[in-house]
Amino acid sequence: DGQGTVSLDLAACSDGELAALALGGRQPAYSELMRRHRESIFRLLRGHTGDADAALDLTQQSFIAAFAALRSYDGERPFRLWISRIAINKARDWARRRAVRRLFTFARPLEEAIDVADPGISADVRLDDRRELERAMAAIAMLPASLRDVLVLRTIEGMSQVESAGVLDISEKAVETRLYRARAKLAEILRV
Repeated sequence: DGQGTVSLDLAACSDGELAALALGGRQPAYSELMRRHRESIFRLLRGHTGDADAALDLTQQSFIAAFAALRSYDGERPFRLWISRIAINKARDWARRRAVRRLFTFARPLEEAIDVADPGISADVRLDDRRELERAMAAIAMLPASLRDVLVLRTIEGMSQVESAGVLDISEKAVETRLYRARAKLAEILRV
């Protein structure tokens, strides 16, 4: 049962230790880093793009890029903040490519997913909730990147002002100001 012991050892390691193990050739260390951080990175990207499929692709791209650049990671700093910065850059690249594509192609209809019926909630309430969520995510995606980044990190990811400032490489005061502006702009967009 040597495999179980390896998992327990890796689960007890810090992110910095896991990065060092991964660089040393221990493949399971990469898996453990991804297991720890993929959900928060997915949520961050989902909030940034407003598109779950794109967020899934970008999450994978973010981890591939992070693992390729793992030598530049400072094991003393939180891995979550480091990979969040990579993910935000991937989302910005995605948004730029999407804007260019929009110039050359026609919009495609959204594909509807088939829901599993929930007898406790009526279909019209579920539909209204989904529409409201889609409307909110679309409104967040319309925000300028500097405001969207702060809003997603602080409200969706629940990062502190200090952590958000670290990810975005701006001052804590800038985080506070941008969050205020993002909320005001979001309220304005949703009022229309």
